[in-house]
Amino acid sequence: MIYKRVKMIEEPISAIGIGCWGFGGDWDTSEEKKSIEIIHKAIDLGVNLFDVAPVYGWGVSETILGKALKDGKRDKVLIASKAGLTWEKKYETRNDLSKENLFREIDESLTRLQTDHIDIYQMHWPDPNTPLEETAEALAELKKDGKIRYVGLSNFAQKDVEKMMEMIDVHCQQSLYNMLERNPKSYHSIPLDYRTESEVFPTVKKYGQAFLPYSPLFQGLLAGKFLDGHKFSEHDIRSANPKLAGPEFEMYMNAARQIKAFSDEIGHPMNEVSVNWLRQKEEVTSIIGGASSIEQLEKNVNSLSWELDDEMIAKLNEITVPLEWM
Repeated sequence: MIYKRVKMIEEPISAIGIGCWGFGGDWDTSEEKKSIEIIHKAIDLGVNLFDVAPVYGWGVSETILGKALKDGKRDKVLIASKAGLTWEKKYETRNDLSKENLFREIDESLTRLQTDHIDIYQMHWPDPNTPLEETAEALAELKKDGKIRYVGLSNFAQKDVEKMMEMIDVHCQQSLYNMLERNPKSYHSIPLDYRTESEVFPTVKKYGQAFLPYSPLFQGLLAGKFLDGHKFSEHDIRSANPKLAGPEFEMYMNAARQIKAFSDEIGHPMNEVSVNWLRQKEEVTSIIGGASSIEQLEKNVNSLSWELDDEMIAKLNEITVPLEWM
């Protein structure tokens, strides 16, 4: 395993992390025993970052991670969970970063995760109805109480990150980023108030923050899936992504096929090429990809055994730059 260090976080962080969204059942297939086996294997392979959220599986993903980390495994990992995306009915969410809600959510997450603290507590999405000052005050209290160690912001405009830094240290940022979405304007039709490469990267470097790209394999497309066509079931949340199921799909598909041809040419699997392109970015700390099987997990970890050279990166950039602002 390769580990990366950033100024604002004490521990080294594995270059490959595990995104736990799929364990909650929102991606068609999920089985608790299998998910726990994947988590245990990831730890054996040196993975020490697990990214999760209450809304993933509506509490299920946190619960599974908590079960998997019992019996001496908790101290081997960093849990990066989230708050601020609440629900009363499945698939009907609202943003709430109020002090009252954060105090409620942290205790619910700690119970599901069977732990007394969350290592990186990330605000999932901005909340226009709550002042940043109130959110910062709540996070400071949770940190003082020992319930969280580091503060993270996900999907925040950089002006708001800068404002939060005046009130409380922000140790980590998470944004949409992969080879085909380099400065994306939207995610699942949700407008984004940041541009990853042009805006988030300079802030991350300025402060020495960790950066966790989400959807690093474009929800499977950059792992080589769907290249021969695929229709998601109504239970698979990816069916709501217009970039995978809407009129934009063909454009991304064409680029993915070019990347597949390049991967075949250099003799490395497409998923390894996609992971390495991210891992070799100075600003990228840990790639939080999902894993639906131990085989898939091992393929992602195996990507760390080699590197793209400058000529390869230039070729990949030639394919992907035309899409970077989509």
